[in-house]
Amino acid sequence: MLPVKGGKWFDAISVGKGLLDYDSFLALAHFKGHTQGGFGGSNKNIGIGCADGRIGKAMIHTYEGQDQWSIGTEEFMERMTESTKATIDHFGKKIAYINVMRNMSVSCDCEGVAAAPVVTPNVGILASLDILAVDQACVDCVYAMKEEDHHDLVERMESRHGLRQLTYMKELGMGFDRYVLIDLDNGEKRIDAKEAVKGVKPFVNE
Repeated sequence: MLPVKGGKWFDAISVGKGLLDYDSFLALAHFKGHTQGGFGGSNKNIGIGCADGRIGKAMIHTYEGQDQWSIGTEEFMERMTESTKATIDHFGKKIAYINVMRNMSVSCDCEGVAAAPVVTPNVGILASLDILAVDQACVDCVYAMKEEDHHDLVERMESRHGLRQLTYMKELGMGFDRYVLIDLDNGEKRIDAKEAVKGVKPFVNE
């Protein structure tokens, strides 16, 4: 178990036992939609991925004695985020986050071949030492796209209350929602989300 500092739902969360064998953490997430979370970035990747399979995931997803997926909408976002907080607090400054914005279906990778077809354009790779900043930047990039390019993913995020992940991370003091994007492909130029998605091409299955 790892302690959850300042949580609403948990004092501690059960995590995979191997997690405690490491003194640093590199979070590599495929940013995309998610059936329950609205979107999956570093917060979802750590909050669900590091919770152990028998106890931790049930603490996030399930009311005792009810259906496996009985917890939804904003309470689910908050429980998942508290799980993430336990892990990032444990690693302190020895953690970094990478979100890959490619092949972004509205579905989770865990759905495999049953996932909805990808329609959102590829953007690139975002990285940060701040978990809220990197997830916020990815969401901002999606919203900065043209309506026809982002419609499906925005609908998935909003219909599942996924943006609560971001506001709750801020409330818990997990990071900052204001950031600077630095374009490493163009001389470390400082850009905003609109510039980051300028010229993106409609997705074509390669």
